[in-house]
Amino acid sequence: MIGLRPGAVDPRAERRAGPAGAAIGIAALVVCTVIAGTGEHGSPAQWRTTLILAAASALWLLLLIPLFPRRTRNPWLTLGFFVVLLAAATALGTRADTFTAFGSVGYPIAFVLFPARWSIFAAAATALVPLLANGIWHSDTPPWVTVVSILGPILYAAWFVGVENEQRRRTNARLEAALAENAGLQEKLLAKARETGVLDERQRMAREIHDTVAQGLTGIVTQLQAADQASSEEDRRRHLGHVHALAKGSLTEARRAVQALRPESLAESPLPTALADLARQVSERVGADVTAGTEGTARPLSPEAAATLYRVAQEALANAEKHAVAARIGITLTYADDVTILDIRDDGRGFATGDRGEGTGFGLEAMRQRVEQVAGTLTVESAPGEGTSVHVQVPVG
Repeated sequence: MIGLRPGAVDPRAERRAGPAGAAIGIAALVVCTVIAGTGEHGSPAQWRTTLILAAASALWLLLLIPLFPRRTRNPWLTLGFFVVLLAAATALGTRADTFTAFGSVGYPIAFVLFPARWSIFAAAATALVPLLANGIWHSDTPPWVTVVSILGPILYAAWFVGVENEQRRRTNARLEAALAENAGLQEKLLAKARETGVLDERQRMAREIHDTVAQGLTGIVTQLQAADQASSEEDRRRHLGHVHALAKGSLTEARRAVQALRPESLAESPLPTALADLARQVSERVGADVTAGTEGTARPLSPEAAATLYRVAQEALANAEKHAVAARIGITLTYADDVTILDIRDDGRGFATGDRGEGTGFGLEAMRQRVEQVAGTLTVESAPGEGTSVHVQVPVG
């Protein structure tokens, strides 16, 4: 009984349970007293004793009000209160049969004050003690038979309820532990997602800046150098016109990159047309023979796939313009059954890749990251004096 704890009560009813239990008990006691007074109740002295005992029981029930909120901290006081209440109800029942009904208030009080395991014992005592006190000891049936026949099933029920409650408590403990662990994992997952999101956004901005601002500035520097070395005023104006176009286009693309929008060329035209316009612009700017063609039946691509292929072509052309000194550059967009293929080949001076397909520099790494984000593959093949080939495959859908 050291581990005695009160039963579960709805927190909203916590303040009302004590006064309600006391009121119900006192009301039952008053009704039983009135009914007993109208019948045979012994001599006047016996009746006075009965009334005194009933009044004392009513006053004792009032102790339920301050006791109820303290039942957790004072389990032994709770047990003592119930024992005295049961004794008073039993004594009243022996003086007048009507008070047996008053003893029934012990059942709801038992289930409210005690947890399930102990409330069964309290309810058993509420049923058994008055029964024995009312003369079962003097009947033809041996008292131990009465006790076993009543107390046996109740004790079995108490044991069963106790086992069920213990299993439920362990299950709840495991569930709480699992919930706490899941909460920790969820927090770690959210933190990881935030870190990944920040890293992805940084990489995206780095790629966009490289593909827009950096390439634009490089082109502007190249055109300004060409303008300074121009042999005629017409050539100088042509290079300055390219500078103006590059600056305007780079500014527009930078703004679109910040807003995570598609390249302006793709917003206005399908991918084959955008690639053809890109080839024309590069050809006019560097004087190389840049061509763009399409094979297979064109089909709509997802915005991400189209933007990836366009940016790869843009980066490959920029590399050819800056490093390859190529005279001819070819762009081929192929629509196959299950993939979309982009090939960019130039006849420039090429470079040593070490392992074929492994590029160097941020530009090639940015291309590879873009392609991987759309579940595609990128291959770069080059060798000194043999030009460069960029091959991209993007799956359909």
